[in-house]
Amino acid sequence: ISNVHGDVSPTIAQMMEPRLRAGAESPIEIPLSPAPSSCSAEAGVTPTKSISLPLSPVVPKQSPARALFAYSAKTTPVKMGVQTPTHTTSPFGGPFGVDSQRLLRTPRKPTRKVPKNPYKVLDAPELQDDFYLNLVDWSSQNQLSVGLSTCVYLWSATTSQVIKLCDLSASNEQDQVTSVQWCDKGDLLAVGTNRGITQIWDVTTQKKIRDLGGHTSRVGCLAWNADTICSGSRDRTIIHRDIRAPDNEEGRKMTHHRQEVCGLKWSPDKQLLASGGNDNQLLVWNLRRPDPLQTYTQHNAAVKALAWSPHHHGLLVSGGGTADRCLRFWNTLTAQPMQCVDTGSQVCNVAWSKHSSELVSTHGYSYNHLQVIIWKYPSLQPVTKLVGHQFRVLYLAMSPDGESIVTGAGDETLRFWHVFNKGNPPTITRSKLNLLSTIR
Repeated sequence: ISNVHGDVSPTIAQMMEPRLRAGAESPIEIPLSPAPSSCSAEAGVTPTKSISLPLSPVVPKQSPARALFAYSAKTTPVKMGVQTPTHTTSPFGGPFGVDSQRLLRTPRKPTRKVPKNPYKVLDAPELQDDFYLNLVDWSSQNQLSVGLSTCVYLWSATTSQVIKLCDLSASNEQDQVTSVQWCDKGDLLAVGTNRGITQIWDVTTQKKIRDLGGHTSRVGCLAWNADTICSGSRDRTIIHRDIRAPDNEEGRKMTHHRQEVCGLKWSPDKQLLASGGNDNQLLVWNLRRPDPLQTYTQHNAAVKALAWSPHHHGLLVSGGGTADRCLRFWNTLTAQPMQCVDTGSQVCNVAWSKHSSELVSTHGYSYNHLQVIIWKYPSLQPVTKLVGHQFRVLYLAMSPDGESIVTGAGDETLRFWHVFNKGNPPTITRSKLNLLSTIR
């Protein structure tokens, strides 16, 4: 199979060999046939691009050959050194000696350095430039799932092994993948389709175990809660179902959104569900009640980006589309709005760090377009901004260790960034001012 850089690679194993690509390591190529953009305001117009070969021995008639999942050389590492500030002694002296003055000074905390370049890039030919889809997810077992046209591919971040899990074109009726979502254990994958079906796949056996209907249009977002799953659709409904229930059981349908449902997220304790829609509404649900527990209407555009804080109980952040551009924070315990920051551009995704009070957002149209931004909470000061994609950064997933993220865009690439550090265990500092440190 011929890849985008001109190499001829007859086997999948040879396609995984390292090769040079400017500015990033490990491009992996994933095929995707183009899909029509959403008709609503948040969907962008995708420029004409070449069509690439899927991870399959069968070459689509309309696609020139391109290789998949091929690596490139590492990028030049970013220098991580932090310059230690120097101090001068006062010429006027004082009652304190040099050692005492050093103890009493408050050293300025060094700024955390974040590598500016991705440590890996995977080519994803024809990855859809559609704001409303959710086509990338990272499992607790360190597998990346990517929905591309009619296929779902799995890539192991541990072994770099590539598996084509399913191809929806194999059935009589043509369909396309519109969302993917791993369950918490990482052994089941939910796949939403353009025809409104939610498929449940066992990735160990690579077999489909359930087909869940009920929607009349595409399923753009999914959210697991143990053995139950919620699906959000362009038909404006959310359906909550138990995958162990009989096939004839329809599940609970929620109909309070007036346009497409494009964001779904469960709280860390799995008690509350947040849903965002193209109607600019953010709803918070307790599924023991038939109606939304809370309704927020402050956004002025579609609400796709949603994330619950793992550090502050009840804290929810949401991001608005092109006409809104804001990250808004909500106290769901009191149903009160908190901070709001205008990011300057369409907010496509948001996620909290697992280890610190920081969060990451990805952006599309307007001022900060094509960027990934790390924020400090609660000051909401940017830690750094990462640039690399040539199209809107529509897809975001976090590694199971919480240190890396993967971003995807219509420029047909997946980029891996090291953005968060695990917190160090607390250490006891032996200080001359700490009298208790000398007591045995």
